[in-house]
Amino acid sequence: MPVRIRLQRHGKKGKPFYWIVAADSRAKRDGKYLEKLGAYNPNTNPATVDLDVDGAVKWLQNGAQPSDTAKTLLSYKGALLKNHLVGGVKKGALTEEQAEAKFNAWLEEKAAKIQAKADGLSEAEAKAKAEALAAEKAVNEARVAAAAPVVEETEEAATEAEASNEEE
Repeated sequence: MPVRIRLQRHGKKGKPFYWIVAADSRAKRDGKYLEKLGAYNPNTNPATVDLDVDGAVKWLQNGAQPSDTAKTLLSYKGALLKNHLVGGVKKGALTEEQAEAKFNAWLEEKAAKIQAKADGLSEAEAKAKAEALAAEKAVNEARVAAAAPVVEETEEAATEAEASNEEE
């Protein structure tokens, strides 16, 4: 039975949410699956990916072929790297400890990159809010300035009218 690691669509219209599953390649897209490996939510920024890395590696070792998008997600979470390292351990090129150390170092580096992106997004959001507030203040000040001369002119006109009435 040819097994594929692929996405199964859930969620409502316009708000997709995907499960990452190992399924028979002949099964329907949202049909029967063999094992649920994780979830992928593209609606958040950065996208949220929850994945059972060990389960994905097990299926990859047994010959499951990931779809293009699933392959990208497996790479993003390190399942393909771990599969590669497990292959190296089987061949004797690495020890189990070396492979685990390399994988953990990669995970730390990846977490730092993700955190940097999230920080950059929050900074950009804060900057945009500050700019919007400054623009709103400028508009409000312009409105006050536009309204103030009208009041002064009417006061000046009233004082002029009073002065002309007194002269008569």
